[in-house]
Amino acid sequence: MIRVLIADDQALVRAGFRVLVDSAEDLKSVGEAADGAQAVALAKELHPDVVLMDIRMPVLDGLEATRQILAAGSEPPIRIVVLTTFDLDEYVYMALKLGASGFLLKDTPPETLLNGIRLVAAGEALLSPSVMRHVIEEFVHTPKAGPATAAATAELAGLTARELEVLALVAQGRSNTEIGERLYVTPATVKTHISRLLMKLQARDRAQLIVISYESGLVSPRPRS
Repeated sequence: MIRVLIADDQALVRAGFRVLVDSAEDLKSVGEAADGAQAVALAKELHPDVVLMDIRMPVLDGLEATRQILAAGSEPPIRIVVLTTFDLDEYVYMALKLGASGFLLKDTPPETLLNGIRLVAAGEALLSPSVMRHVIEEFVHTPKAGPATAAATAELAGLTARELEVLALVAQGRSNTEIGERLYVTPATVKTHISRLLMKLQARDRAQLIVISYESGLVSPRPRS
């Protein structure tokens, strides 16, 4: 059973997510938080598998709540899915940098949300290809991203040529199977490369690998129109 904590400042939104989560046989809502401070406290008390985290909340916003929950370093790790109304959102970008496993728009179809919870609970990153790259490409240009760029570039110095190839393909949103076909290796070999990338770059999942790829300059954002 995958245990889910729901954090949103709107009671009706929390109730809707709770009903949806509890409608699945393999999912169970274990708590609700009306603000970020409650989310941090309940995450520590209940240790859910996944937190559905709204970004804009009173007392403590979802970004700071994400940072505090992930900084606690619980084992097994708590996975966080950011819920947002706007896809091009700097707060979403920062949440991904902090280690959130991905994000979904609040108008995401119910089955997509449920499958997303299952995906991150299994240790994968929840990547919405239609908006993920747009978010990263938009905000990697901002001054706030500048100081991180030099650090990210230095981190790539210890990677092999093949690991750099794999990292660039991950940044394009390709699956292990697609990467394997491109490099003429098995998906199992790709998985091994990705595991090494996560370890060497101290990243939690593919979402952080994508952020590092852009910030380091390994992958270039598309020119703004």
